Amino acid sequence: MPSLRDIKRKITSVKKTQQITKAMKMVAAAKLRRSQDRVIAARPYSRKMLAVIANLASRVERAQHPLLAKREPKKVKLVVLTSDRGLCGAYNTNIVRKAVETVRELKAQGKEVRINIVGRKGRDFFRKRATYDIGQSWSDLGMIDYGKAADIGKNIVDRFSAGETDEVYLLYNEFKSVMQQNVTLEKILPVEPPTEEDPFSAVVDYLYEPSPAAILSSILPKHIEVQVYRSLLESQASEMGARMTAMDSATRNARDMIDRLTLKYNKQRQAAITKEISEIVGGAEALK
Repeated sequence: MPSLRDIKRKITSVKKTQQITKAMKMVAAAKLRRSQDRVIAARPYSRKMLAVIANLASRVERAQHPLLAKREPKKVKLVVLTSDRGLCGAYNTNIVRKAVETVRELKAQGKEVRINIVGRKGRDFFRKRATYDIGQSWSDLGMIDYGKAADIGKNIVDRFSAGETDEVYLLYNEFKSVMQQNVTLEKILPVEPPTEEDPFSAVVDYLYEPSPAAILSSILPKHIEVQVYRSLLESQASEMGARMTAMDSATRNARDMIDRLTLKYNKQRQAAITKEISEIVGGAEALK
C-alpha cells in the first residue's frame, strides 16, 4: 500500500499535468479560431477554381499541356499530410492507417507507389518501415502560408510533367468541426473533367487570349498550388480541433484522477489517525 507521502506526491504531479493540458487546450482553441477562418475563406476560391479547371479540361485537347496528359497509371504518388507534433488524439493515426491501406490497394493493382510526406509524424512512421518508397518530405511548416504550399505544389507539378509519376493523390484530414475531421483521399493529377455535366450550362468552348497553351501553362500549376494550400489549411485546422478535444479530455481525466487520489488520501489518513488514537487509548488503559 502506498504511503501518504507517495499519494500526495502523485496528486501534485497530476495537478501539474492538468495545468499543462489546460494551457495546451487554450492555445489550440486560439489557433483553431484563426485556422478555421482561413479554411472558410479559402474554400470558395478553391472550389470555383477546381470547377473552372475541370470544365476547361473537358474542352481542350489533353496533349496541349503535360498536366492534362492521361497516361497508364503505373507510377502513383501519394502526398500524405500529417502534423509535426503529437498530443492530438487519433489525428495522425487515422491518416497513417488510411495511407497504409491506400498503398496496399494500389500495389495490389500492380502500381508503383511513392509517398511524399508533410509533417514529422508521418515521416517518422514511414521511414522506420523499409517496405515503403519515400520521396520528398516537408516538416516544421508552422503556420501555413501560400509560399510553403507553392513549393510543395511546384515539386508535384515538376515531377508529373517530367513523367516520373502518372497519378497524384492528396491524403489529408478535412475539417468539419472541432469534434469531426474526415480523412479524405483526393486525386489532383491528371486534371479530370467533371463526372457529371451541369444541366444549366451550355457546352460551348471558351475564347482563349493569347492562346490555349499559354493560359493552360499559367493556370494549371496555379490550380495545383491552390489545392495543396487548401489541403494544408484543412489539415492544420483539423489538427488544432483534434488537439483541443484531446487536451480537454485529458484535463477532465486528470480532474477525475485527482478526486480519486484525494479520496484515497483522506481515507488512508483517517485510518492512520484512528489507529494512533486506538494505540493511545490502549496504552492509557494498560497503565491503569
